[in-house]
Amino acid sequence: MSFPATSLRAWAMPRASVLSNATLVLGGVMVLGALAQIAIPVPGSPVPVTGQTLGVLLVGTTYGLSLGAATFALYLLAGIAGAPIFAGQSFGIEKITGATGGYLIGMFIATYFLGFVARKRLDQKFSTALPSMIIASVITFSFGLTWLHHFTGQSWGWTINAGLTPFIVGEFIKIAIAGTSLPLLWRFVNRKNA
Repeated sequence: MSFPATSLRAWAMPRASVLSNATLVLGGVMVLGALAQIAIPVPGSPVPVTGQTLGVLLVGTTYGLSLGAATFALYLLAGIAGAPIFAGQSFGIEKITGATGGYLIGMFIATYFLGFVARKRLDQKFSTALPSMIIASVITFSFGLTWLHHFTGQSWGWTINAGLTPFIVGEFIKIAIAGTSLPLLWRFVNRKNA
């Protein structure tokens, strides 16, 4: 028997209050900010390798559509307002309008997409969770690469080498972590509530 909750947050807190949702949003912002600090510079690229996209995969699927999107939106607003929560403890509007801005916008849209996937319960099985997370990564990198190409004026070859190639292995590791752990967690939840 499948449990009716559409997100892990809904399962853990079926009667969420404004205070509990606010706490989750702030906690999610802190997780995203902490994972963004795991930043490894890529020689010749303005885009560092970060743990931030793992946060997107986890927040989008565990929080669901509304709460996940609200969390990433607050993350962006807090960083723009001056909280040092972007990669390398950076902040400011120039992170959105600069070379890495497309990645941040892509992550917001990917979070929304993963929340939609969670609403449809597609994050509960390996066969649908992994492809959904690959699509979310494609969304992030599509926006990121398009903006990086536009912002730098470099060739597409340079853009791919600076903005995608160094990240492929890490993204597959993050997808494997999130795409396998969430269905396993859902299997546990569904078994407990059967």
